Amino acid sequence: MNAKNLQKKSMMSPRPFLKWAGGKRALMDDIMARLPDGQIELYIEPFLGGGAVFLELARQGRIKRAILNDRNPELVHTYRMVRDKPDEVIEAIYQWTPDEDTYYAVRALNGLELSDVDRAARVIWLNRLCFNGLYRINRSGQFNVPFGKYKKPRLVDVDNLHEVSRALKNVTLYDLDFEALLAMAGPGSVVYCDPPYWPLSDTAYFTAYDGNPFKSDDQERLAELFAGLRDQGAQGVLSNSWTDNTVELYRRHGLHIGQVFCRRNINRNASSRGPVPEIMVSTHLKHGDENALPLAADA
Repeated sequence: MNAKNLQKKSMMSPRPFLKWAGGKRALMDDIMARLPDGQIELYIEPFLGGGAVFLELARQGRIKRAILNDRNPELVHTYRMVRDKPDEVIEAIYQWTPDEDTYYAVRALNGLELSDVDRAARVIWLNRLCFNGLYRINRSGQFNVPFGKYKKPRLVDVDNLHEVSRALKNVTLYDLDFEALLAMAGPGSVVYCDPPYWPLSDTAYFTAYDGNPFKSDDQERLAELFAGLRDQGAQGVLSNSWTDNTVELYRRHGLHIGQVFCRRNINRNASSRGPVPEIMVSTHLKHGDENALPLAADA
């Protein structure tokens, strides 16, 4: 796909209304190529984040029923408000002036002390103005990303938010551990997992989007449960960083492994941004993935 067509596709609604580290729009073709074709009876996404994959499937009209989850309760609350009260959320976003002083004042607010609508509007407003669209909280549960200093920030795309709201109608939203979501998958279900990535180095452990690090034990537990989808009659695709650990982990479970490349712009140093390899794991091989590594049993 050329750059012009990619840009046109990225502007189609519904599309993510939040900037989100590790968003999947750049890898959408790779993900769609691995998901099963046709209508999806039940779509499950345990790590929702910016929601790019769900929204692309919704745009294509392929989802009959969806269960979406993220262990970040602020994020899930925001999705619920966008689903249920989009006009009120849009109005609330514009109550704050998008300048640096106001940013730090709004950042200091306790979202749990705000109304449901204002709590969601605050998440969107901070996301649009913070540095690089990061979502990061400290051990006290406080959002602590600095001001982004954008010249002309766009706080909200009203038309797109309404499209997202329509896509979320009749969608069930949870803020549970991923294990509970994978247990809901049965015959005909399709699962996409985009967990916090396995760190590329000891200094790259940026996985605490909700204040709780996603540890190696969680990665192991996820791999085992993801592999178990086959016994449940479900199909799944999973993304993660390409490391010796992830390749060994998913090969050990007899899963199909492919390598894709994606540009990541979350690094503070622009010179360090660029295409990086990622692992894409599938429970079922579709149309023959020429990039897939041999299964562990065949090695």
